Amino acid sequence: MVSAGDFRNGITVEIDGQVLQIVEFQHVKPGKGAAFVRTKLKNVINGGVVERTFRPTEKFPAARIDRIDMQYLYQDGEQYNFMNTENYEQLSLNQDVVGNAMTFVKENDICKICSYNGSVFSVEPPMFVELEITDTEPGFKGDTATGASKPAIVETGAQVSVPLFVNIGDKIKIDTRTGEYLSRV
Repeated sequence: MVSAGDFRNGITVEIDGQVLQIVEFQHVKPGKGAAFVRTKLKNVINGGVVERTFRPTEKFPAARIDRIDMQYLYQDGEQYNFMNTENYEQLSLNQDVVGNAMTFVKENDICKICSYNGSVFSVEPPMFVELEITDTEPGFKGDTATGASKPAIVETGAQVSVPLFVNIGDKIKIDTRTGEYLSRV
């Protein structure tokens, strides 16, 4: 059981027969009256987002979410194909289940497949990936001191904002949660 006072981002609980993941939470202590917890919850099955408030003493059962490491194999139209590296079972997921998770993932990368009671509801990419720049405008001498950035296309086809000194062929490290450039590799 998880009390509302212990809510944190990413915790998954069962409320009113629905499996909900906490996207945002805020503990509020008004000057008058009792404290409460304001939350934004995402339904892990259908993806709907709802805002609710709770008393800090309310308790909810934690939902058991299975996260399995699987290797991304290839995309076939609307289907994304993954393989369990332990037993070599393959899994094919639709675009609506995968969402934008595969933006920075290339073939053979390891992802976490999240499921509840055997039903897959999302894919978690690795937190950080190293990708090669395939297209960007060239930087000019003296541009490195300005702190400005320019758009660049990485090998997965995604667009990232990079510093001016990054060129075509450079490998960069990207945070997949925010899509931000971190460093050159």
